[in-house]
Amino acid sequence: MRHVFSVLRSLTVTTLNPKIISFFSPSASRTMATQGRTYNDAIDALNSLQTPFAQIEARRKAGIRPDATSLREMRGYLARIGYSSSDLDQLNIIHVAGTKGKGSTCAFVDSILRQHRLREKIPRKIGLFTSPHLIAVRERIRIDSAPISENLFARYFFEVWDRLETNSATAAEQVEPGTKPIYARYLTLLSYHVFLSEGVDAAVYETGIGGEFDATNVVDRPVASGISTLGIDHVFVLGDTVDKIAWHKAGIMKPGSPAFTIEQVPAAAAVLRERAAEKGVDLRVLEVDPRLENVRIRPDAVFQKKNATLAVALAEAALSKLDPAFSVDRSKPLPKEFVDGLEQVVWRGRCEVKQEEGVTWHVDGAHTVDSLKMAARWFVDEAAGNKGPKVLIFNQQGRSEAVDFLDGLCNTVKKGDPAGKGFEHVIFCTNVTYAETGYKRDFVNHQHNPKDIQNMTAQRVFAEKWTALDPSAKVHVIPSIEEAINTARSLAEGLGEGQKVQALITGSLHLVGGALGILEQADAL
Repeated sequence: MRHVFSVLRSLTVTTLNPKIISFFSPSASRTMATQGRTYNDAIDALNSLQTPFAQIEARRKAGIRPDATSLREMRGYLARIGYSSSDLDQLNIIHVAGTKGKGSTCAFVDSILRQHRLREKIPRKIGLFTSPHLIAVRERIRIDSAPISENLFARYFFEVWDRLETNSATAAEQVEPGTKPIYARYLTLLSYHVFLSEGVDAAVYETGIGGEFDATNVVDRPVASGISTLGIDHVFVLGDTVDKIAWHKAGIMKPGSPAFTIEQVPAAAAVLRERAAEKGVDLRVLEVDPRLENVRIRPDAVFQKKNATLAVALAEAALSKLDPAFSVDRSKPLPKEFVDGLEQVVWRGRCEVKQEEGVTWHVDGAHTVDSLKMAARWFVDEAAGNKGPKVLIFNQQGRSEAVDFLDGLCNTVKKGDPAGKGFEHVIFCTNVTYAETGYKRDFVNHQHNPKDIQNMTAQRVFAEKWTALDPSAKVHVIPSIEEAINTARSLAEGLGEGQKVQALITGSLHLVGGALGILEQADAL
């Protein structure tokens, strides 16, 4: 049994297919080196680091979850590419965890810092690391608010790749020689290399899952850490109660670094206080900042004002260190660069409205019960007074609990309608991008059961559930995002004058990103 456990644990580090190793290794690609290894080559290599569905299932059945070993391995990989955790101090990292709103908080901080830089030339360069991407992997690693270019991504990707191979024996006590970190950890590792190489002196980092054992948590001295709203998500990894989840999220707080959070449910708040006390951290719990009263926060909702409040506190903490001339005076209105940063933030795939002939698209990624209710309320407000059928496009792939998300989504829209009507049409699709060519290269995902995707297993479960919730709705099960969008467009045919389809695309950010890519015919956002 001990041997079985050891083998399963080793699956947290991907052992690469020998053909892939030989294709991308420097010794085997001298001819490629003269031509240059491309962005597509990098994405193919990155996709090879995804943990296959069968291995994920084996780990799940064995009850294996991330633990302290994950961080030891990450530090080992960091050493193999020539860095230590102390090297990350020069990035002046603002570290953000949470269940809901952490991405928006990071975007607000990044936007505020950018506005300050435009005015005061400080920071020199700003990095932003988030996940997942919407259209292109390189969106996860941004400098001065823009995704790094394909050429820059490919260059640094293969520098990390080659260093991992060349220094294979380095830090062997933490990681097995000849291995590379799995997909998300590799991207985290890559972000450190990119930011350090490019001279970034302020970086905003969004955790992936959790915090305590997250790949981003090799940062020992963040400038500040923030924890957004906590709720139930990723229950297998983090636990099935909000207090267990809070324990993980609190792991990003570090002694000597200011920490902030917003109002939490009592069970989560208690755990955050306890962990802060254990770590000797001064954790400030923030009420909605009164200085936001005349600031145009979008959407104009309490949850977003909480995210903005957290972002303001984090940006103030960062600038207090970075800019000797900066000072905080909460008795005065927010500085103009803060207001501009909050009002001009661009965070794609969240509360977006796009108009085209016949259809108004409402696009909002949401992956928990609460966030889907918020998305539904936002949609109801945006679509109020508009004539035309309401249409839903939804997916959450590989999450069996997602079927229980549908009740709140359905009921919120019904309650928001004066006549009590819900969605007339409900479309459940997979995350496959195109009908003919399948996934866009950046969307390839080996972590879900391919048979379930082919058979649209989850989508059929969703359809059965929705039919029970609202028998009046016409429910569609469709194999690709492209076909789902075309189905919604077809519903605009024959509508009366002044009528437009009101479509909500929500659920997985992979769905949202694929949809935006199709709607805009864009390669990156």
